[in-house]
Amino acid sequence: MILQEKLQTLGLELPQAAAPAANYVPYVVADDDMLYIAGQIPFLNGEQMHKGRLGEDLSVEQGVEAAQACALNILAQANAAVDGDWGKVKRLVKLGGFVNCTPNFYDHPKVINGASDLMVKVMGEAGKHARFAVGAPSLPLGVSVEIDAIFELFRF
Repeated sequence: MILQEKLQTLGLELPQAAAPAANYVPYVVADDDMLYIAGQIPFLNGEQMHKGRLGEDLSVEQGVEAAQACALNILAQANAAVDGDWGKVKRLVKLGGFVNCTPNFYDHPKVINGASDLMVKVMGEAGKHARFAVGAPSLPLGVSVEIDAIFELFRF
């Protein structure tokens, strides 16, 4: 899979992998075949986007855009973890999505679909995954969405 080319066909580009904002690492490879990506937020190349709460400040469409930005950041971290060699990536296993929202907001799955849909468009069958999509009363830095990921790698 040539990630850059697939993103270009979608009119997107891979952002810089963000440095951690606190005392954690952006990804961990465990047992040589599992890649865990820390929660990614909708900042692209250091520029924040879509801060606020769904159901109060932001529309579902803006939430979807934020989730897509999170997915791009996940791909950037995975790209860094495999040194740009996507031949090492077997599949996306799981996404975990948190949506900053009001108590009466119920469209969490629609928002996180922004990330899920992008992963399938970029990775094909290998991008189909398990996931969760839940609401939260707040998220770090006031962002609207945070998503983490688990990938399975080929053992070499």
